[in-house]
Amino acid sequence: MRSVRAKAALGATLVVAVALVAAGAAVLWVLRDNLLGRADLEARLAAREIASQVAAGRAYGSLELPDREQPVQVVDEDGRLRAASEGLEAVTGTGSADVTPEPGPSPTGDDDDDRDDDHGGRGDDDDDPGSGEVSEDTGTRSGTATVDGETAAYRFASVEATTPRGETVTVHAGAPLATEQEAVGTVRTAMLAGLPLLLAVVAAATWQTTRRALRPVEGIRRSMAAITASADLSRRVPVAGSGDEVERLARTTNETLTALESSVERQRKFVADASHELRSPIASLRTQLEVGEAHPELLDVPGAVADTVRLQALAADLLLLARLDAGERPPDRVVDLGTLVREEVVQRRDRLPVRVAVESECEVTGSRGRLAQVLGNLLDNARRHARREVAVSLRRDGAWAVLEVSDDGPGVPPDQRERIFERFVRLDDARSRDDGGAGLGLAIARDIALRHGGTLVVADGAVFRLRLPLAGVSVSGSGPDAGSGR
Repeated sequence: MRSVRAKAALGATLVVAVALVAAGAAVLWVLRDNLLGRADLEARLAAREIASQVAAGRAYGSLELPDREQPVQVVDEDGRLRAASEGLEAVTGTGSADVTPEPGPSPTGDDDDDRDDDHGGRGDDDDDPGSGEVSEDTGTRSGTATVDGETAAYRFASVEATTPRGETVTVHAGAPLATEQEAVGTVRTAMLAGLPLLLAVVAAATWQTTRRALRPVEGIRRSMAAITASADLSRRVPVAGSGDEVERLARTTNETLTALESSVERQRKFVADASHELRSPIASLRTQLEVGEAHPELLDVPGAVADTVRLQALAADLLLLARLDAGERPPDRVVDLGTLVREEVVQRRDRLPVRVAVESECEVTGSRGRLAQVLGNLLDNARRHARREVAVSLRRDGAWAVLEVSDDGPGVPPDQRERIFERFVRLDDARSRDDGGAGLGLAIARDIALRHGGTLVVADGAVFRLRLPLAGVSVSGSGPDAGSGR
């Protein structure tokens, strides 16, 4: 089952089925409990009524028993049946299976045959034994009874009563459960009959609702398939104005396509620029070698070596950019920026003096080699544009280390301060490639700064400002300064 609609419909149907079964079981249980409670109450009332007659001294043979729908037994302490309802043929659940009463003395001690209405009851007040008692405790249990040949389920209530003569008997009175069984059966049948129909309605409604909800998703899928087949990244998927997750998915997909298109365009431009930059030194080197092969005395060895070195440097820069684009992360090592600045400046043999001002020692986390390359690229850029000197300063600014490289040259025009960080960009198109390089130094420097969690921007004039987070210091709440690049 690979269809989302089918899975949703099946899942919703199963959930509703479980919920309905649980709810139905609860309803049946409550209904049965209520009906059983009503039957228990009816049986208790009947049992206590008969027990009251026994406690009042009424003869067993003259007890007023309920109709045939309520079977009754009166059993003494010895288990002998003293009275039973008319038509009772068999009974279970009362503790006594007898249905035929045994003759015995009346509750007052007189024989039943001697009791005569003409004598005015039980005689003189001096001979009146008084009244018995009815127990407050009433027990209930389920059982069956056969009355006039028909067997049915009953709920029996049992009450103890004491006759005026001190004899204890137990009265068992039953209430039929036919109504309870019929009601529960009717409800259960209705539920079982309606459950499949209700589940079918739920499944159909879920299927249609899911189909309607997933229709924009199918449109996005078809659009993405068409974009993949045509390789045209300028196309976009349709965005439904529903304001739900599907619309957000479409917008995110379009944003991804935009980013992918930009990335592909950058890669194409990068390949074209790299090919253009590589073509000149390779062509020059080939020309010199061909001339040298034909005329050894004309071979310009220093020029060939210079072209080879330039070609090697360009290849190294291109390889580094490729690694940075692939997401290369710097190592987690502590680097002392003050020591790095002093060592790099001392090792260089620049034609112009470099003035160094380390106001405070700063330690950052990252790759010493990559940070040295950033400083070297900035110094190379400053040397090409400086008139008399280059200045390098290092200071702390809160949780950040700030390294600035400046020169006394003409500076960078404000509208070009971001463009100079693009790859293969040189503001002075008239200068030679040997003097100006391939236009990758600043692009590499900014990429390395970003990989180290910092920024590289151009401040006023010709000041290049590198900001890096200090090692072991939280920078939350204080971001690097926003500025424009060269």
